[in-house]
Amino acid sequence: MWVDGAPRVACVTPARRMDGREVTTLEGLPEDDRSAWSSALVASGGSQCGFCTPGIVMRLAALEGPAVDERIDQSLLAHLCRCTGWQTIREAAHAVVDGPSTTDRVEPDRTSADTGSSSRDLDAAAARAGLEGGVHQRVDPAVVLGDAGFADDGCPDGALVAVVGAKGGYAVAESLPAARALAGKVQGRSTTVPLTHPVDVPPGDWAVTLATTWVEPAYLEPDASWCSPGGEPASPVGNGGAFGGKLHSPVAEDARRLADEHGCPVRVLWSREDVVRRGPKRPPVAAGVTADGTGVLRVGISGPKFDGPAWDAVVVAVATVAPRLRLEQVAVAGPPVSLDLRAAVWAEAAVLAAVAHHAGARGPVLDVPVEVISPGGGRATARLGPDGSVDLEVSAGAVLDSVVLRSYAIGAAHQALGWVGSEGIAVDAEGNVRDLTVRSFGILQSRAMPPVDVRVDIGATGTPVNGSDAVFAAVAAARWLADGLAPAWPTERGAESRRR
Repeated sequence: MWVDGAPRVACVTPARRMDGREVTTLEGLPEDDRSAWSSALVASGGSQCGFCTPGIVMRLAALEGPAVDERIDQSLLAHLCRCTGWQTIREAAHAVVDGPSTTDRVEPDRTSADTGSSSRDLDAAAARAGLEGGVHQRVDPAVVLGDAGFADDGCPDGALVAVVGAKGGYAVAESLPAARALAGKVQGRSTTVPLTHPVDVPPGDWAVTLATTWVEPAYLEPDASWCSPGGEPASPVGNGGAFGGKLHSPVAEDARRLADEHGCPVRVLWSREDVVRRGPKRPPVAAGVTADGTGVLRVGISGPKFDGPAWDAVVVAVATVAPRLRLEQVAVAGPPVSLDLRAAVWAEAAVLAAVAHHAGARGPVLDVPVEVISPGGGRATARLGPDGSVDLEVSAGAVLDSVVLRSYAIGAAHQALGWVGSEGIAVDAEGNVRDLTVRSFGILQSRAMPPVDVRVDIGATGTPVNGSDAVFAAVAAARWLADGLAPAWPTERGAESRRR
């Protein structure tokens, strides 16, 4: 929001400080400005789930003077977009601030897409977004403006509010402040506890070894639902897939149960801390492979052993991308983990298979193409240049909408670069998460994101398939090669890490 014309982060600004001040929200922008920003972000692919976008629009709309990349990146330091990888947001800012001629920054000739939303088939764009995100997702200016239909949006007035209590369970009250006061919970913080790698590398004479840590999915919209007595609860996945992190969220059933207990509509709202404590993490792994890709990949699990169709699907996926790799499950103490998260386990296997024959290299391996074909048939080739830039080729069946495919590819590259280099959360010896704030997750900010050049195979035919998961694995492999196959991720924080 703007306070007296200057951008301010609304969620940390007490309402009492606004007495006598002029407050402008996205709804208060002139309609021409709202249209310009929403159209530009749709045209560039700079908005996916849309949860972060209204705040970003307000921040960028306050820019004065030319939209220099450094100024854009500086203005975005207070924001987090987990979906897009920032580049398409920058491109939208240039298009609005510098003028329509700058839309060539999205390189329509490389993707064969007319970036003007008026000439695009947005239903086809939504279909492509659904393939990439795993659930239904809208693509239109309303999403940019905050009208995507998030989980809590349709709750009726007067509903009770339920929040997680300090000792577990829910505190239920007539308003969010009252529920929080009743819960008696103190907000968590980040920690100085170092990252750990809870799974030991399997014994063997390996050419390459890898150990990963706990990684937070870090989707922006915290888990939420609401339900009326005897009704169907709102899905916590209102628009966008949360990278698989909400597929088995308990909030919907909690809302149903509480509504029936109280005899009136109830909203269940998790805080960021609740998501980090209770939500599933990417399973930590440890592996060793020989130069021909033969090896063992151990998967850390905190809870019951993975069994049934979900694990069977992972076994098949790993056999597809790394047929010489054997899987093992290892019990660890820690937060819950999930196989639903983006390319969980098979991406690690694909990375190991892709880099194994580079085991004899000394130091960084740069400007070498790395190809990954996902179990679903998506194909991506990635290379990292000496300047850190990423070059990508993506083939995912019939394109449907190349702007969306390009956006998801850049977003997947952003996640992969952070996964290998900087992302991780501290978990203590008892298995408790100690990093509880967004800033502590190690997610790359806009200023740390290198340029990504994407070439979409616009001539591909056949059934459309997900392409960004293959990008995720290919970029991770290319980044790991650039880091000299350091034995522990995140590579930039490895010096402080200690295996338990």
